[in-house]
Amino acid sequence: MARHLITSALPYINGIKHLGNMVGSMLPADVYSRYLRRRGHEVLYICATDEHGTPAELAAKAAGLPVEEYCARQHLAQKAVYDGFALSFDHFGRSSSRQNREITQEFARELHANGFVEERSVRQVYSNTDGRFLPDRYIEGTCPYCGYDKARGDQCENCTRLLDPTDLIDARSAVSGSRDLEVRETTHLFLLQSRLEGEVAAWIDACGGEWPTLASSIARKWLTEGLADRAITRDLDWGVPVPGDVWPELAAAGKVFYVWFDAPIEYLGATREWADAAPAGESRDWKSWWYEADDVRHTEFMAKDNVPFHTVMFPATIIGTRAPWKKVDQVKAFNWLTYYGGKFSTSRRHGIFTDAALELLPADYWRYFLIANAPESDDSSFSWELFASVVNKDLADTLGNFVNRVLSFGLKRFGDRVPVGGRPGEAEHALGEEVAGLLAEYEGHLEALRLRRAAQALRALWSAGNSYLEAKAPWVEVRTDEAAAALTLRTAMNLIHLYGVVSAPLIPATADAMRAVFSLPAHGPAAELAWVTGEQAAALDLVPAGTAFVVPPVLFAKIDDERLDAWRERFGAG
Repeated sequence: MARHLITSALPYINGIKHLGNMVGSMLPADVYSRYLRRRGHEVLYICATDEHGTPAELAAKAAGLPVEEYCARQHLAQKAVYDGFALSFDHFGRSSSRQNREITQEFARELHANGFVEERSVRQVYSNTDGRFLPDRYIEGTCPYCGYDKARGDQCENCTRLLDPTDLIDARSAVSGSRDLEVRETTHLFLLQSRLEGEVAAWIDACGGEWPTLASSIARKWLTEGLADRAITRDLDWGVPVPGDVWPELAAAGKVFYVWFDAPIEYLGATREWADAAPAGESRDWKSWWYEADDVRHTEFMAKDNVPFHTVMFPATIIGTRAPWKKVDQVKAFNWLTYYGGKFSTSRRHGIFTDAALELLPADYWRYFLIANAPESDDSSFSWELFASVVNKDLADTLGNFVNRVLSFGLKRFGDRVPVGGRPGEAEHALGEEVAGLLAEYEGHLEALRLRRAAQALRALWSAGNSYLEAKAPWVEVRTDEAAAALTLRTAMNLIHLYGVVSAPLIPATADAMRAVFSLPAHGPAAELAWVTGEQAAALDLVPAGTAFVVPPVLFAKIDDERLDAWRERFGAG
């Protein structure tokens, strides 16, 4: 059985992320990781804050803090939010770690030894107003390809085209807004991607067929345009230093590696951090996940703007080391989640941010909504009206109301233990077959990373219970055939336990609450957290008669018009 390495694009350090960031990488990675663990796979889910580069320096300056302290604080702030969303990272690291610094420098040495890094004198934009060279990301202007007027000097986030600062029309400093720019000569290290283009293309031909169309098309588009040699160092104070044993003059000049060179290497760095953080007496082999790791399947989750770097530039880096480091097997890319059709934006604070979301409602409301509306094939749009509709119909009515009706009525008519009742009949066998089929459909969508369809299949599982309950009507049965009503309720209670197991990847806290309803023995099939098989689901008998139960608090509260109006006023409606 393969070991599964799961990574999601690293959230940048400068501020709390919005819901678009959450659904575009970390949340779907968590859903998949939780599912695989439940199926008995060995899983390592790694993520980290991306901490280097000019944005971190400028944000620290604005906060009046040394950049190291700023990043440390922001890392903890982001981690608190991700804990609130119940993201099950095995390790959430930092790209400024010692481990990442050492591995990044070693990668650079290997690339240099193999002839894929060279020094070049280049002419770079210098801001006289700011008194500094401007990294690509801190030069703004109009994209020459699509006309977007806030394109950065490294990439247009509107059309995803990679750029050089000199490509921009009406270029200006993103630091001060000054147009008093000039071009000066400086020396940088370049990764010779042009020499690796054929090998990268061959690798994508070999494995890219498994990727969703969005990821493979972006990667192939970049290859079609040709791989240019790219600078991998910058004139900054904050970053992974260039190693002085190979490039003493550049090290003395304070050159650091470009954030897009060291950030993907942090996947390895964070895995090494995870190993180094092992509790006393526990040994963790980080390298077996990345080096000669033929038994590892690596799945990566990211929004579409990150695809070129992860499918072309980072693989070129790995290939150029000539060492058997693990490359990604599956790339799950997402389009944008928009806010009433406009972009969520960290820099402009436009949209719902994850910390504010958790202030409004518990994480499971957001987790389910985001996965049910994940922007997989196209962009999808957040609106408060849609959010309220999904919460009220799917979570409050279809799932929450079912659980409350079954348990409340069972307690009222039969006491606080699962009733004995009669033997399963035609209705129960039909329900079992339906549930087993829907469970197989749900599993298939999760395996294939079709997350919206997985949410639909899960909702269909919940709906099957409601349909069964309405058809059997135990509140009517109990008047003439108490045993039949007991059978109906026992079957429905087994569905609640089933929902508590299989809903866990999407709504883990609610799943825990559903499983905790029943006082099950410490050992046995129903007490285990393992996945329920189709055969078990069809039987619907994992929770035996006589098992004590409690009625939990309301699982999901409906969103009324008053709250909806207040949220629209607070956050805007487009």
